[in-house]
Amino acid sequence: MSYIKSLTSELMIKIPNGSIELRDDRIKQKWMVEIKSFWLAKFPVTQSFYFEITNESPSTFSGKNKPVETVTWRDAVYYCNALSDKYGLKQCYIFDKNEEIIFDHTTNGFRLPTEAEWEYACKAGSTGARYGNLDDIAWYKKNSEGRTHDVGEKEPNAWGLYDMLGNVWEWCSDIYDAEVYASYRIFRGGGWCDVERSVMATTRRRSHPIKFKIDDLGFRVARNLEEH
Repeated sequence: MSYIKSLTSELMIKIPNGSIELRDDRIKQKWMVEIKSFWLAKFPVTQSFYFEITNESPSTFSGKNKPVETVTWRDAVYYCNALSDKYGLKQCYIFDKNEEIIFDHTTNGFRLPTEAEWEYACKAGSTGARYGNLDDIAWYKKNSEGRTHDVGEKEPNAWGLYDMLGNVWEWCSDIYDAEVYASYRIFRGGGWCDVERSVMATTRRRSHPIKFKIDDLGFRVARNLEEH
């Protein structure tokens, strides 16, 4: 087995094919998305992994096994591209001459999940707002003591993914609504300072990809399956 395949299989979960119904309460719409099998990291990117690739420590709450936070969407995709470069994979994010970012979903490199992939993976076959009792699966306002915590301390979902809810929100690749919000990108999952009603698999938020960063927003990486 090659090193990159070993790395993927040890640190990432193979998410099966399926479909997910997304909804936007703001515009009162629902839509179905088909999901192709893909890899998704077991944990949000930690500060130690982020430093190893970028030599930077942007987080407000210091700790090598805590999720990296206080990163913009562009910081997250730079990380994905740099991680791809390290392992000889093709980058998923292309910067054009105007510094606009084009997302190539077809390459073999590391990337952010789409929001459909994120919600599908978060639910892991469950049908409710959460994949378990909130105190058992997530750090949120009631139990976080006002800070992030090391990843993997709460119970995983049925597919073995940790911290999909709570601890930090997670950037996704998608633009939210180009006509209304221009380049704003989506983030999902709720964070350590959110109240219970905000920490759900279906909660959608968005913000500026270059200017916005905050101490409860990080990311996890995804990767397409290799085709043989």
